[in-house]
Amino acid sequence: MKAVCVFNQKGGVGKTTTNINICAYLAMQGYRVLAIDIDPQGNTTSGLGIDKRKLNKSIYNVLTEDESLKNVIIESQLVKNMFIVPSTMELAGAEVELTDKQGREVILKNKIEEIKDDFDFVFIDCPPSLGFLTINALSAVNSVLIPIQCEFYALEGVGQLVQTIQMMKKSLNKDLDIEGVIMTMYDARTNLCNEVVSEVKKYFKDKVYGTYIPRNVRLAESPSFGLPIMLYDDKCKGADSYEKLTKEFLQKQGV
Repeated sequence: MKAVCVFNQKGGVGKTTTNINICAYLAMQGYRVLAIDIDPQGNTTSGLGIDKRKLNKSIYNVLTEDESLKNVIIESQLVKNMFIVPSTMELAGAEVELTDKQGREVILKNKIEEIKDDFDFVFIDCPPSLGFLTINALSAVNSVLIPIQCEFYALEGVGQLVQTIQMMKKSLNKDLDIEGVIMTMYDARTNLCNEVVSEVKKYFKDKVYGTYIPRNVRLAESPSFGLPIMLYDDKCKGADSYEKLTKEFLQKQGV
């Protein structure tokens, strides 16, 4: 099993869209995939058609009440082989509740160990901040997938982001690696987009995926319908890009 964290300290860069759609395309290829939503906003949860108001248990119970992950996993009704650990707004209080708990940074890591034989891939959608929740995610995974938006401010937080990963390597997860960098909201017609891509490539070199995710209305609409892009509009540019990105991801795994 490989565990991957989708992380960027900057918000609005396409973390959730990437998490949902890579998971869905991997599952459609026959891999057993678990999407863990560790963001209190719960966008991966609702983006996969789950009504948060009807949930009895979520990742909150796993982190604060020692609930087993197995008891919280929901099988997707949309895509075969895909499973979800949902999130709710309750999760926002977890950091305060666990302030004095010993080993609180590795709760999720220990929980994932219990289910490692059940899945081929685990993807964790993180909040856009470096707090207890993100540290738990970074402690639990093999690598980090970094979506970077093709805009002027995109590069501002890159140094801090890499610093965060280096800090985690030194303290809680010595094997943590950068899986790859995904350029999102790309528009080939603008010089700015191409300049940002060029700068990111200088910084991350061959870690940057060759597939860029375009600005795409259908891609932006699909989460509000609770659907991965291939079930909402499999002919749009966004769907084509995420399908290609997933193939590229698998090639890097040697699959």
